[in-house]
Amino acid sequence: MSTHDLYANPPGAPRWEVPSPGAGARFTWEYDGQDPGRDRLLALYQKGKDKQWDGARRIDWDLEVDPFDPLGTPDEAMTLHGTRHWAKLSERDKGDLRRHYASWQFSQFLHGEQGAMICAARIVESAPDMDAKFYSATQTMDEARHAEIYGRFLHEKIGMLYPINDNLQGLLSDTLRDSRWDMPYLGMQVLIEGLALAAFGMIRDTTDKPLPKQILAYVMQDEARHVAFGRMALRDYYQQLTDAELREREEFVIEGCYLMRDRLRGVEVLENFGIPRKEAEEMSEQSAFLHLFRKLLFSRIVPCVKDIGLWGERLQKAYLDMGVFELGDSNLDLLMAQDEEVAERLDAERFAREERERVAEVEEAIAQGAATE
Repeated sequence: MSTHDLYANPPGAPRWEVPSPGAGARFTWEYDGQDPGRDRLLALYQKGKDKQWDGARRIDWDLEVDPFDPLGTPDEAMTLHGTRHWAKLSERDKGDLRRHYASWQFSQFLHGEQGAMICAARIVESAPDMDAKFYSATQTMDEARHAEIYGRFLHEKIGMLYPINDNLQGLLSDTLRDSRWDMPYLGMQVLIEGLALAAFGMIRDTTDKPLPKQILAYVMQDEARHVAFGRMALRDYYQQLTDAELREREEFVIEGCYLMRDRLRGVEVLENFGIPRKEAEEMSEQSAFLHLFRKLLFSRIVPCVKDIGLWGERLQKAYLDMGVFELGDSNLDLLMAQDEEVAERLDAERFAREERERVAEVEEAIAQGAATE
């Protein structure tokens, strides 16, 4: 079955063409640079190579998923809960609503990962130094794996997809159309991936369903490396920029943050259940779950923006207006370390379980052998 047959809403044209910016590819003939940051970048590149994994093997795809409750979402977390519409829904309708919301969320993850893959490939093409090209090549593979995994989950376990959100597509377009080499990283790695990490983490830490928990934990383990590289590369580069150049990037960050805060609400799902757009937007704004998510949304973005050196007066004012200014002092390294630990713990639990199963099989075989003697 074609993916287009699974879309809840028609996605429009089969392809989205984004013109390549004018900067073009950059070759460098320096293969053994003397940059003091070279060891850090190469260590990250080595880690990127060491940590490659196969989504077909590391993830237990035999785990069953109920498409009408794929994440174990409680009633209270549903936008319609407590409204006049909720009482009209049958239990089947509520399951269908859960399916649509999970489909919408994971579809945006999927589309975002394809965007991250393209942005990482753009960095390989346009980054001025070889070390950044090396690491971005490993990240391109990571993002391809993530898109593969989310696509498989949607096709095989939920059986439904949603088109890319218009505002996410707009931010991606702005990011990809900019000819400056650092903008794909600022737009994708800091903003869009920062948003994604918040959403990944919220679901990973609240779902009681083992398959989506595995998927999100392993993807977030990769993203911890990506964020580290983005911080390292952009922090070094932004120290060289003029005040005017920094202000341009801060304006981009401000606009992107407001866009993601105000426009990524899953209103498309409610419209598919017959609720007019204006009412769907109002209900989404009143959702306690959305308010919590918005707070978590910036938990990864604000400290990263501050760390890379974008912390001008206008940007600080915008974060005060959003109520997230204090997140600038969050320990991003600790968050990233925790992401890696969650994935490693899941691996350890799975290996221990498999070892117990192997031991049980051997003991059963020995017992059967003894019984036939």
